Amino acid sequence: MRRLFGVDRQVLALALARMAESVGNSFLIVVLPLFIGSEFVTGSTFGLTEVAITGVVLALFGLVNSPLQPFTGRLSDRTGRRKIFVLAGLVLIAVSGISYSFATKYWHLVGLRTLQGIAGALIIPTTVALVNDLADDGNRGGNMGTYNTFRLVGFGVGPIAGGAVVGAGPYSLDLAGLSVALTGFDAAFYFAASTAVVSFLLVLFTIHDPDIEPTEPDPDGGSTGIQVFDHGGDHLLDPVFALGVVSFFMALGIAVFATLGSPVNERLGQGELMFGLQFAAFVLAQILLQAPIGRATDFYGRRRFILLGTVLLVPTTLAQGFVLDPWLMVAARFSQGVAGAMVFAPALALAGDLASPDGSGSTLSVLTMAFGFGVAAGPLLSGFLVAYGFAVPFVFAATLAAVGAVIVATQVEEVLDLDGPGPADTGDVSPDSTTNADD
Repeated sequence: MRRLFGVDRQVLALALARMAESVGNSFLIVVLPLFIGSEFVTGSTFGLTEVAITGVVLALFGLVNSPLQPFTGRLSDRTGRRKIFVLAGLVLIAVSGISYSFATKYWHLVGLRTLQGIAGALIIPTTVALVNDLADDGNRGGNMGTYNTFRLVGFGVGPIAGGAVVGAGPYSLDLAGLSVALTGFDAAFYFAASTAVVSFLLVLFTIHDPDIEPTEPDPDGGSTGIQVFDHGGDHLLDPVFALGVVSFFMALGIAVFATLGSPVNERLGQGELMFGLQFAAFVLAQILLQAPIGRATDFYGRRRFILLGTVLLVPTTLAQGFVLDPWLMVAARFSQGVAGAMVFAPALALAGDLASPDGSGSTLSVLTMAFGFGVAAGPLLSGFLVAYGFAVPFVFAATLAAVGAVIVATQVEEVLDLDGPGPADTGDVSPDSTTNADD
């Protein structure tokens, strides 16, 4: 069988690989702030406070990989190869993970985080393009949803596991009669590197490049392949660019909550555990709903889900600025996660529908880049806007979500043929219908 429950088996393998890599990468969200605050790291902070340098180090991953994604996506189109980019990125992730154990200065962390950002630029657009290449119009939504679900599981598990590994240290290991002592930080960094190795092996032995011809993408998109305006249609904005703008607004609205731990806890009279639950509520909704919503778009179309999701983002984001009960905040975050699940995977699927068979790397990188910029911009904006009032960051993000809903309503059209054949059969397919991915 090439597919399992409508999802390409290679997509499942790729999703597992991204889940493993995400566990290790998200380890660092918890581990790096602790490491920076420890006695193991010294030296110049470039004139910044310890808190500020921590924010810079954490933000570097997104700030470096997001602008590079269109270039790597376009390069994978031009070469007709995706797998080599993923493997190269995973090697960089593993090397940087091990190197953290040797870091002693703040500039070491800046350099290693930059290296990981380059790795992310190699991995993110090419894995999404691979999912798109392996799917077709009848099952693209389900494949995208499943891929994102596994990735988010890894992202959710990583921070919890990272804190546990550091907290349980130091470790004393007996290897072939040789006693080896590891700090909790060393163990966490080695574990993060090992997840990249596991991911590397999964990709190396289970993923095959699809049969696409190397190509020169549309020159109208410049060096990145990004087109802002709709040159051949009736709309102002290119539909893929419009979906990228909406993805940016969605990611920003999600991320404004991340840096407001102290103000939220003080306002709601709660502790850190409750804040963690509120933060996780969004991720939980995404994990539960990405795959079924993605699959539903294969039957009922992508645009209606994206539009409904962007509309739902407005009240669910706005509510977070005004609720006064911790459990209502959990409900608001979960509802925002429902809205997000209705936007991102369907938007990726719709962009995949619009992409040419040999240009999906360039096309889908627009959305992954926009999402990365939104995740980086949200915390920065909220840290500035909260000075004008607790609700201000959420009002601002909700306003952007409303603009996003207008963009979807006026600039995006459904392209899936809902009157044609239904989603692909979930069972065996004939040999003639398989690609070299099954070799």
